[in-house]
Amino acid sequence: MDVPLAHLDRPFDYLVPAELDEVAVPGTRVKVRFAGQLVGGWLLSRADDSGHTGRLAYLEKVVSPEPVLAPEVARLARAVADRYAGSLADVLRLAVPPRHARVEKEPREDQPSPAAAAEAEAVDPRGWRDYPTGPALLRALTDGRAPRAVWSALPGEDWAARYADAVAATVAGGRGAVVVVPDARDLDRLDAALTAVLGSGRHVSLSAALGPARRYRAFLAARRGQVPVVIGTRAAMFAPVDRLGLVAVWDDGDDLHSEPRAPYPHARDVLLTRVQLAEAGALVGGYARTAEAQLLLETGWAREVVADRATVRARIPAIAPTGDDPQLARDPGAATARLPSLAWTAARDAIRQDLPVLVQVPRRGYLPSISCDQCRTPARCEHCAGPLALPSAGGTPACRWCARVAAAYACPQCGGRRLRAAVTGARRTAEELGRAFPGVPVRTSGREEVLTDVPGGAALVVATPGAEPVAEGGYGAVLLLDSWALLTRADLRAGEEALRRWLAAAALARPAPAGRVVVVADGALAPVQALLRWDAAWFAGRELAERRELGFPPAVRMASLTGPAAAVADLLAAARLPDDAEVLGPVPAEEGRERMLVRVPRARAAALAEALHSAAGARAARKAADPVRLQVDPLSLF
Repeated sequence: MDVPLAHLDRPFDYLVPAELDEVAVPGTRVKVRFAGQLVGGWLLSRADDSGHTGRLAYLEKVVSPEPVLAPEVARLARAVADRYAGSLADVLRLAVPPRHARVEKEPREDQPSPAAAAEAEAVDPRGWRDYPTGPALLRALTDGRAPRAVWSALPGEDWAARYADAVAATVAGGRGAVVVVPDARDLDRLDAALTAVLGSGRHVSLSAALGPARRYRAFLAARRGQVPVVIGTRAAMFAPVDRLGLVAVWDDGDDLHSEPRAPYPHARDVLLTRVQLAEAGALVGGYARTAEAQLLLETGWAREVVADRATVRARIPAIAPTGDDPQLARDPGAATARLPSLAWTAARDAIRQDLPVLVQVPRRGYLPSISCDQCRTPARCEHCAGPLALPSAGGTPACRWCARVAAAYACPQCGGRRLRAAVTGARRTAEELGRAFPGVPVRTSGREEVLTDVPGGAALVVATPGAEPVAEGGYGAVLLLDSWALLTRADLRAGEEALRRWLAAAALARPAPAGRVVVVADGALAPVQALLRWDAAWFAGRELAERRELGFPPAVRMASLTGPAAAVADLLAAARLPDDAEVLGPVPAEEGRERMLVRVPRARAAALAEALHSAAGARAARKAADPVRLQVDPLSLF
């Protein structure tokens, strides 16, 4: 039933009236009477009798005769709910989009013949020949086998075309595929690549941004077997595909892959669960590599697809830090300057060669964080204590939380009224660079306007991470500013995330010597070292080893419980945790709430999830007032 209560997370038996016998098929939406109320639900299966000895009620209504819940997706949803200590109703709400009655009544397109997929031509593996094991991956997919690979893409690689090759090989083998990417820009790029390889009408895109009608139409096309391939953002991770042969995810370290609604599943983990259930192939790719992907390799679950070092050296741009000893000797101010001379020179040389320059800035806005000019105390809102920001050069400070204007701000420590920048945003950076390079066009790409591509002529492009446009022919220089803002975040994945963002930007530069990348950071730092050598595998192995030693995911399984102190303690007291479980905390969380962590070895993950789910069910059954946010393997533990 569509009731997100942990103690009701189980199937219930109902009788099917004779008039609904033909339309009440497994996978359909139904209405039933429960506790005196009419609630929605899913018909999971039909049986001749029931083990229930009491009196059974009848189905009230079949909402639609369309069996939108595929059996494979139902099994997957149950597995995901169990892994994340959630309820099946919550997962099914993510897996199947809301019904759109008008779309269901539209005339159906002619379905392809069962052999249509097998009629596709074999895929030319030339795009994968830079990777020694790449052609073997395509052959395995074409032969109907289930290879599992972790792919490290070369800089400048057309990753969408490589994914299209893998999907086409799967279709040539008579099977289907599901590909998940982080955002709409990546989805558009993959959509164009698949259309070029497969032709139109062979795949559909699933995204929450499509709107109810278009999304449901694409979902029904996949559920009815009209297309063999589904691509999309995380909304596509549960997409129904007949004879699933490949699941793929691009850039699995992007936090957009993590669902913000309970039970907070991650697209990578959902897809890998599908691999186990459907015995399909898997492709996890990106310029960077997460610790989770490295674990797949170290356990032997997947094989590595990488280029040899000679090919990597031929493809990467010239990368240099600004904080090493030779640079400090030539430019003593490089340790504190926001735009050291090395970065300024790289930008000037690229512009002189009529090439674009990409400047990556971690923060958007003008001055997203300001402080007192005299004592450097961070400027906070007097109403909600939120951080004050300056929207423009002539603007008035305003709170980033409650939006109240602080025109008469005075520092509570020294009484000073002058403010200075604590963090510089993309808009202020664009303004400063425009003054430094007069006459050169300056473009910005961020939340307000995200550029897809830019011309290849001289220009300055200031972008926040993830919004970097592709330049025609590649960038002549890429400047990675304010590295401290990424590396000093209070986050378990700070170094991993910084390297992922740097590699994604550096991959847009031309190969050396035409392309240069300057990172404003100390070259001795591990993420910077990985960037200089373009060796994400080394950093991922190092990161996983450190987490294994310290007992952090993915080396262990960890659950986070956040809520009022009494509610968290109540849930833990009711949970029959495994004997080897370790409870950490409490630590302060949001206002009036605290967080506690429970850590167990990976082998005890299922026992931990079951114990927490049962305890949550017991609290729900006795109608505990204060809710507790339960999250297994959260992306950030701080």
